Amino acid sequence: MAKSKHRSDTDTGSEERIASPAELQDDHRLDLSLRPHSLVEFVGQEQLKNVLGMSIKAARQRGETLDHVLFAGPPGLGKTSLAHIIAREMGVSVHVTSGPAIERAADLAAIVNNLEEGDILFIDEIHRLQRPVEERLYSAMEDYEFHIVVGEGMGARTMKLAVNPFTLVGATTRSGLLSSPLRDRFGQNYHLEFYKHAELTEIVTRSARLLKIAIDAGGAAEMAARSRGTPRIANRLLRRVRDFAQVNEAALVTREVALGALAMLDIDAAGFDKMDRAILETVIDKFGGGPVGVETLAAAIGEEPDTIEEVYEPYLLQEGFLMRTPRGRAATDRAFKHLGRKRAGAMF
Repeated sequence: MAKSKHRSDTDTGSEERIASPAELQDDHRLDLSLRPHSLVEFVGQEQLKNVLGMSIKAARQRGETLDHVLFAGPPGLGKTSLAHIIAREMGVSVHVTSGPAIERAADLAAIVNNLEEGDILFIDEIHRLQRPVEERLYSAMEDYEFHIVVGEGMGARTMKLAVNPFTLVGATTRSGLLSSPLRDRFGQNYHLEFYKHAELTEIVTRSARLLKIAIDAGGAAEMAARSRGTPRIANRLLRRVRDFAQVNEAALVTREVALGALAMLDIDAAGFDKMDRAILETVIDKFGGGPVGVETLAAAIGEEPDTIEEVYEPYLLQEGFLMRTPRGRAATDRAFKHLGRKRAGAMF
């Protein structure tokens, strides 16, 4: 059975947002209880599951270690769950860490030295590895050797430490920041997409069953529609709706109950919270719909440019509320309509 070790979460500056796809403090325990245990239980990402499932089956039939796997995509879509599923289906253990947590090559050496044959090493936010650490990882991935530098200056020498064959599963929310040498060492490269409404409805229904929450189709569908294509947000909304239903003595979570809870949480019909609307309102009201540079936009709303690009933009772009142009970010007609604004004239 897979076992988890230390995990260091990435700070995104959005830890208190209920609509944030990043893992919040109280998410981890819930995620463990709701996490699917097999590819069959995992909802969505059908093409990924088909190809990955074939690779796992083939590796098991040959008695070989699975090729290294890279998962890319926005947070909250199931990269960690898939790493645990790989370990279970391969019948090995999973060791979990993150790029920022591995500060020195010695830290990485200690981790890989403790891996049993065939184990899964899951590195979240792998694009944040320090370059010296990343370079030590290359030989471990390719030749199952870890090179240790002993001594300093003219007397320094390199020792080879043999490590057991293992599978590295890397996860990144910013694949563009991965170096080419690291990316090229992954035999399997997958990109996770935002989930469809029907898939999120199925996830909410499954989670409600596991949490023993009575819910009807309308309640599940309403939460799915406001979950920003992200299972982690769907499960978080379900918890808050459960609290609302309990306090209001609602035995069944219906669409009306869900709407009441979501209104209290200030999550609108598109799944936007105050910060999402602030971004669109700023682009439209202060900059005439755009285009506006991300640095200027960040300064106007009091947020970091990286946080806008990593946390807020992906869903706004995916759903067609925002677009990138050579001159910056611009609001679309859909954004104007959602906020009840009228476009004054041509955007450019």
